[in-house]
Amino acid sequence: RTSAWGCTGFEGSPKPTVFRSRHESAAIGICRDLPGGIMYCHVNPDAPVTDSPPRELAPRELARRVEEASLNAWPALHQVLLDGWVLRFSRGFTKRGNSITPLYASVQPPLAKVRYCEDLYARDRLRAIFRLTTIEDAETLDGLLADRGYRVIDRTEVFHAPLEQGRFGNADGFVAAPLASFLAAYAGLSEAPGVDATAMRMALEVHATILKSIRGETVFGLHLETGEPVACGMAVVERELAGLFDVVVHPESRRQGHGRTLVESLLGRASEMGARRAYLQVLKDNATARSLYARLGFEPLYEYWYRVPRQ
Repeated sequence: RTSAWGCTGFEGSPKPTVFRSRHESAAIGICRDLPGGIMYCHVNPDAPVTDSPPRELAPRELARRVEEASLNAWPALHQVLLDGWVLRFSRGFTKRGNSITPLYASVQPPLAKVRYCEDLYARDRLRAIFRLTTIEDAETLDGLLADRGYRVIDRTEVFHAPLEQGRFGNADGFVAAPLASFLAAYAGLSEAPGVDATAMRMALEVHATILKSIRGETVFGLHLETGEPVACGMAVVERELAGLFDVVVHPESRRQGHGRTLVESLLGRASEMGARRAYLQVLKDNATARSLYARLGFEPLYEYWYRVPRQ
């Protein structure tokens, strides 16, 4: 494992080479050259091996890491890579699942790429929606889209906070639910009046498909009161990061502490699963949620917004 230890002096070394863990003084194995250029290594299975703790990421590095994790935590049904841009398609279910995110450096002319994206989404009878972040300089693309008549909607802040072990625990009324129970609760808590039943059913089917596609470890949480869910949410753990998504509180049960209880329980579960930092996304005009997360120790990391065609 080159990440845990290293060897030197292999090539052309006439004598056996003793190699050691980078983090331990004990010898963990011997390598020697054999005829024909074959390398023979014997590793001591009883030698101590430790991994160095991950270094603290700079804010921009952390923002990029969180951005990648957040895209993984909400997978699209289909995805296309285009010169540093990620094009996501999910039959129109949610903007984050049906938008273009510039993720890495690009070399091709942006206008040609924008036109290509517009044509590609039009084939699926979708509008081309662009999701821009403050991680990289988005001024050029943002201005180009504005000139083409795209307007800004849903300015959002991404918050993060360290997760100390033992800080959060499971509160009374919190249960980790199977996916089917979570989907039923989410549909009931977020049901919008006047929505066509067929459209709602199709949206629920896509929602279920997306959640089943998540590769990270996932906790689907419910907060119950008198046996009925009054709040729901999910935590997706990818290595050291945990993202919170789909946090919903019943309209008649808001401002009663249910949201905080649910979030603290999800963070506690994520910490038990090995997460050391949490992140979440909050609309900038949602003062109630921003205040809640600030009290839990969350701080702004970066922002993003959508550019959508004018109707």
